[in-house]
Amino acid sequence: MPDEIEFKQLDSKPIASDIVTFRLEDGATVKIRVDIDRAGIAINYKNPDGSPHYNIAVSNKIAITSPDKKFRMPSEQIKHPNNPSDGKEGPYK
Repeated sequence: MPDEIEFKQLDSKPIASDIVTFRLEDGATVKIRVDIDRAGIAINYKNPDGSPHYNIAVSNKIAITSPDKKFRMPSEQIKHPNNPSDGKEGPYK
């Protein structure tokens, strides 16, 4: 095996949906989106059986929606139309 394996970067695109959706027993919906961040094929190395050696880096994003579709957030994260800290006066008084 070489001291350093060199890879050729490959572009990728989904050939089917990149989102898998599940329904949990309590009615919540879980959506998982998978993305390939980087894909490469080794230039100077093959697997022991002679097949190409790939290096794939993936990421996923998980979104959960509760059955009642409600969520909470701290009130300080809400932008108020008449917020003096932003220097603009909003239409609501």
